[in-house]
Amino acid sequence: MKKERVFITGGTGFVGANLTEYLIKRGFSDIKIYDNLSAGKKEHIDKIAKKLGCKSERKSKNKTVYKNSNRPLNLVLVVGDILDAKILNKEMNGYDVVIHLAAHTRVLESLKEPKENFKVNTIGTFNVLEASRKNKIKKFIFASSNAVVGEQISPISEKMVPKPLSPYGATKLFGEGLCSAYYYSYGLKTVSLRFANCYGPYSEHKTSVIAKFIRRAKRGLPLEVYGDGTQTRDFIHVSDVCQAIYRCVTNNSSLGGEVFQIATGKETRIIYLAKMVNRLFAQENNLKFSPSRVGEIRKNFSDIRKAKTLLGFNPEIKLEEGLKTLITSRLNE
Repeated sequence: MKKERVFITGGTGFVGANLTEYLIKRGFSDIKIYDNLSAGKKEHIDKIAKKLGCKSERKSKNKTVYKNSNRPLNLVLVVGDILDAKILNKEMNGYDVVIHLAAHTRVLESLKEPKENFKVNTIGTFNVLEASRKNKIKKFIFASSNAVVGEQISPISEKMVPKPLSPYGATKLFGEGLCSAYYYSYGLKTVSLRFANCYGPYSEHKTSVIAKFIRRAKRGLPLEVYGDGTQTRDFIHVSDVCQAIYRCVTNNSSLGGEVFQIATGKETRIIYLAKMVNRLFAQENNLKFSPSRVGEIRKNFSDIRKAKTLLGFNPEIKLEEGLKTLITSRLNE
């Protein structure tokens, strides 16, 4: 059976790079990455291509093609911006599935620069949806976030009325609304996936708590905990996020306009996480406490029964197992 041609926005970033590798390993041979490299790195794709035995060819200033003479693979990286609707529409032509990951993803940055966050996450998402409609895309998968739900009694479910606390959360809610509208208005099969707190390979540049803890622990610095550390998060390994996206891509049902919580369903206190990272680095009580931050959600973990039932989603990586593997790879860099 022929695999779909996949177009990924933000494909050089943390989730995008992992997803590209994940899909290629599962037989997807025609993938185009569209990314402005503002957060991601071309080096991520170069590294993946090297592992796969690919050779790269620079087609133009903004386009690189990776091919392998021993296997049918057409991996293309286009340096482009989702705010450039004309180029976006042109580059998307001929693809079957769009996975929209490109976004401003930092909550604190959205508080400092709400206008820029709004522009990229709302106008950018509109542009990607509109290009998908014009190009008759079969499936559209949108990377949303638990930030749309805000501070509510956990576990978080898709049935809860969203109450975002940050501009970032509000823009992701806007994106979910657009996805719903494009399904019911134009028949574009959209799915919105609300990712919990992701961690894993290619996250060294991230400002997420696990990425920061590992960077500081590697340098022997104290891990900074905001407040008393009793706030909780649902930490999911990026390979499990990729699994959820893969299940959406390969799902043959008539799913459309749906929202799914993609997480582990387990909560972890930040203070417990900090102590776990210290222990894995053979450091004890290397902590620094700072005041709580504005806009930060206190308690957050998800009910993933809907994703399990309709997608067959099943998170596999335990937190300590995922951290051990990640830390080992960082120490060997």
